[in-house]
Amino acid sequence: MRTGPRNRLVIVNRADPVICGHSVEGRNLAEAAIEHGFDEVRIVTWPVERLEATGLPLKPLDGVLPYREGIIVERPEPVGDYKVPDGRYLAGITGRLVELFTDGVPTVCLSLYLSPHTVAVADAVRAAWSTGLPVNVTTIAEAVGSDVTNVVRSCVGEGRFGAAAHVLSSYLAQDHCVAVSAYTRDLIIAAADEVDACHGTRFADQCRARIGVSYPAIDTSQYVDLDPSHVDGVLAARGLERDGYVLFLSRLAAAKGVDDLIAAFERTPAGERLRLVIAGRGPESDALRRLAAASPRADRIMFLDDVDDAEKPALMAGCAAYVLPSKPRPEFVETFGIALAEQLLSGGGPVITTETGGIREAVGDHAMIVPVDDPDAIAAAIDEALALAPGERAARAERARAHAMQFERNAVFERLFADAGALPAPTRS
Repeated sequence: MRTGPRNRLVIVNRADPVICGHSVEGRNLAEAAIEHGFDEVRIVTWPVERLEATGLPLKPLDGVLPYREGIIVERPEPVGDYKVPDGRYLAGITGRLVELFTDGVPTVCLSLYLSPHTVAVADAVRAAWSTGLPVNVTTIAEAVGSDVTNVVRSCVGEGRFGAAAHVLSSYLAQDHCVAVSAYTRDLIIAAADEVDACHGTRFADQCRARIGVSYPAIDTSQYVDLDPSHVDGVLAARGLERDGYVLFLSRLAAAKGVDDLIAAFERTPAGERLRLVIAGRGPESDALRRLAAASPRADRIMFLDDVDDAEKPALMAGCAAYVLPSKPRPEFVETFGIALAEQLLSGGGPVITTETGGIREAVGDHAMIVPVDDPDAIAAAIDEALALAPGERAARAERARAHAMQFERNAVFERLFADAGALPAPTRS
């Protein structure tokens, strides 16, 4: 009688407690994998102390929801001591992947973020084959926004051919390559074109032929059919009430446009009776708090840095409007906007955002679009959102939710794994 797993999915990503839509996506794909017949799912990620040392925005550890049975989170310890100046933690992840790829269990490995996760997978597959042990692994790599803006494009801009070639070749070494949006795919191809033009390589044609699009997977059940009493209870615990606040909920980074939102809140008459709730953590947290403290409406601006996974849908469902005025920055461009799709699912107040990057792919025609860097336009959109008749607002919310249901995690999982030929065979009874 078989006692070990019949098949396995390995996901390599920045997992909880990192505040990132793709951290949540990894969880959602893991949950969907269990539902679709994978016996075992392992999320291979970073030790918490390493995440804390990086300065990444993190959730409170006690607010992270538990993973369901069958999902195992591994945080391999670093390899080597102080004589290895860097790469110790990556070596731990790569080494663990080699072990998983050579233990005889048929495995699908999905990596989110090309650098460093897909690079680690490519290295681990090479090492696994070199052992002479049986290897049965199918690899899927999903490129996200910061892969392009923070890694590939910066390498191209700085003339660092070797670094760009390393990332692109590791990506193309995977069995199946996808990007989180068509916008992200186009960015990767444009960067590859630049590398080819400078160095005579042929990355771009391979990217055009091989990269598909797989939108982020969302657990829609967290957002639809919320118990109204639960929503009211969450809001009351925060001193809030339904439709009594404008909400921003995302990372606190310069590209998210929170400074423009604070300026807009000062200019709308609604700021006299509503509150502005800014929920999240990130590198701009202190600067934004100082900016808000200097605002004439400082007493109506509220920062929340401890929102957990269970609380987020209720905050979204109860807001009068959700504003994410994202803008392109050299270090980051919004290549999809997972939080925007989550807001559409919640049925809460209208979404106000920009057309930066791939945002249109997330919201379709179901958001109020404002120009980048335009607090006056944001203020006007908030006023327009608050003036909607209840029936019109409800109808808009229903259409928005129908649009966002395409990102339901099981549907996304099925499309992605069917395209990769990686769906588990049905279990025989």
